Amino acid sequence: MTKQELVDLIQDMSLEEKVNQMLQVVSSFYSEETVITGPMKESGFTKENIAMAGSAIGALGAEKIKKMQSDFIKQQPHHIPLLFMLDVINGFRTVFPIPLGQGATFEPELSCRLAEVAAKEAAVSGVHVTFAPMVDLVRDARWGRVMEATGEDPYLNCCFSKAMVKGFQGEDIKEPYRVAACVKHFAGYGAPTGGRDYNTVELSEHTIREFYLPSYKAGIDAGAAMVMTSFNTIDGIPATGNKWLMKKILREEMGFEGVLISDWAAIEEMIYHGYCSDRKEAAIEAAEAGVDIDMMSGIYSEHLIHLVREQIIDEKLVDEMVYRILELKNKLGLFENPYKDADEQKEKELILCKEHRELAREAARKSFVLLKNDGVLPLKKEQKTAYIGPYVDNRNLLGAWSFIGQPEDVTTLKEAATKWHEANNTVYCQGCAVLGNDIKLEGFTEQTEEEISKELEQKMLQEAIQAAAKSELVVMALGEHRLQSGEATSNANIQIPKVQMELFEKVCEVNENVVVILFSGRPLDIREISHKAKAVLEVWMPGTEGANAIMDVLSGEYNPSGKLPMSFPYCVGQVPVYYNEYSTGRPYVEGKNKDRFRSKYLDIPNNPLYPFGYGLSYTRFSVSLVKLSKDTMKPKEKIEASVMVKNEGAVFGTETVQLYIKDVAASVVRPLKELKNFKKISLNPGQSEEVCFTITEEDLRFLTQKGKWESEAGKFVVYIGTDSTTENSSSFILND
Repeated sequence: MTKQELVDLIQDMSLEEKVNQMLQVVSSFYSEETVITGPMKESGFTKENIAMAGSAIGALGAEKIKKMQSDFIKQQPHHIPLLFMLDVINGFRTVFPIPLGQGATFEPELSCRLAEVAAKEAAVSGVHVTFAPMVDLVRDARWGRVMEATGEDPYLNCCFSKAMVKGFQGEDIKEPYRVAACVKHFAGYGAPTGGRDYNTVELSEHTIREFYLPSYKAGIDAGAAMVMTSFNTIDGIPATGNKWLMKKILREEMGFEGVLISDWAAIEEMIYHGYCSDRKEAAIEAAEAGVDIDMMSGIYSEHLIHLVREQIIDEKLVDEMVYRILELKNKLGLFENPYKDADEQKEKELILCKEHRELAREAARKSFVLLKNDGVLPLKKEQKTAYIGPYVDNRNLLGAWSFIGQPEDVTTLKEAATKWHEANNTVYCQGCAVLGNDIKLEGFTEQTEEEISKELEQKMLQEAIQAAAKSELVVMALGEHRLQSGEATSNANIQIPKVQMELFEKVCEVNENVVVILFSGRPLDIREISHKAKAVLEVWMPGTEGANAIMDVLSGEYNPSGKLPMSFPYCVGQVPVYYNEYSTGRPYVEGKNKDRFRSKYLDIPNNPLYPFGYGLSYTRFSVSLVKLSKDTMKPKEKIEASVMVKNEGAVFGTETVQLYIKDVAASVVRPLKELKNFKKISLNPGQSEEVCFTITEEDLRFLTQKGKWESEAGKFVVYIGTDSTTENSSSFILND
């Protein structure tokens, strides 16, 4: 359709039809068995609303969606098709590492490929829009949804935000196998007070603009078709009704012209925030903020028609919002082909195909971060090895948001290990459950753990201890339950379950050669594990091919190269903890512990256990002193910063060389360091190569005291190293 044809269509639609285009309902409402009664009716849903709704959430499967679409179009007054939306977060049926794990690859191009494959599987299953990527900046490991983000650094998040949008959408979402991307959650959702999900957010305008907004803008600049509002408040106003945030920042400053959708019932939640007195007022606030689609509250359908007729809301505003919705349907090509890519035969050919599984395996092994290795990895086939822990023979490696993936598609670590090890040299023991009987994951309908009797618990423990005592080396597969991270999983205790720690302690008593494979959706407090284990490999929730990828790394067939996208705290008392913090007027100085009046803890270190950008390899890399092409620069000039990187070890490996910059003095205080660039380099043993970065004036810009993005003359320190703690540096002066 042309723009004029869309305008003409809107002019021909009734007010009721237009308002219901702004309604999103769950796809189950289109089931023949659905009866609108009880809570659904109280939420403002009627059969008439649903018959004219603009979009549905939760449906998948080509045959199902094609029938649903066909039936819907026949009864829709203007035969306008539905938009089908779904949470396709880190893969569809082929599940990739969680987004935090993808951040650990420091390879946005890889995540672009992953999003492309996820889009392909989703599209042939009938999905038009995915609620991804989540680009919220995350600094607090207590918040369970850190698993959906790519970490604590604005620059890294921007790189992945752009890459994922491009992967989902390609150059044109009308193309085959493309889906519309939805950047979420706008804005600041990753900074809830106390790390508690859905909580208020207290951020200064300077902080939110400089650190939190850039990753949203990167996704918007990449062409994201949709943006989702966040649940939290900003400056005391819920985001979903925040006109400054949605109209001034999102629409005017960022230039977003696409569809703005609420999060689940977020319009209604403005009442519970204490911002709106009732559903009618919530409808007004959300509409005036420019929220185009009401996800599952029914407030627009219930009130907007009356508000327009009472001349409280201008119908032109409704027309603008409906135009954006219809424009998205038009960009997807739904008016010409309402089924787009839904294809039962393609589902069979593409979903979980060999190519997709191979990509999942590549992504998983690149996401693993080797946190410690005292010479015990890679494994030796001749060693008598015991695999112990609840993740040894476990298929739940997919992560909380991977509800499309199926455990039966997953290889277990035991199955992967038996392909490599000699049978007479290995033994496998569960040791304990993932969760102890004392832990209940409240609010989850699925069965998460079978209760284990005391007798069975003791038997499993004793078998594990005996196996450990008779082995030369123990590989312990430990970690969070997959539902201990994700939405609504805030934790004040960010350690692995007590029952697993007890198993770990007992095993360490009888065998000092312990390797821990750590499964998690967030950074954890692993002080004891790090202290006692000889090696620790963080594998996140690695996805469908995670176990095979783990054996690739344990066996030495693949040299780990992942880097932490989020700091691992020494303990929960540090969080939020992140590398790019500000200094203070009384900064702590290492070695001066007797200087009482400094910004420090009395009982724990200031620094995290493992910092941002950290990750070991099976080889060693040396980095030469930083060399700058000159020591002064004018605004339109460039400086080349370079180092020589050498593989000092005995095996081929890949290192991520990281460039950080510090602005020494400015009109507002600046972070101790800021990541500005990174490059991955692969070297054979003994091989050296120069790594060169170009620094421009744009790299030196920040939100100044004037409220402008600009650079200021002065001294800058350039750091180049292999993690955020590097002190390898040189400096230059920026002149006016």
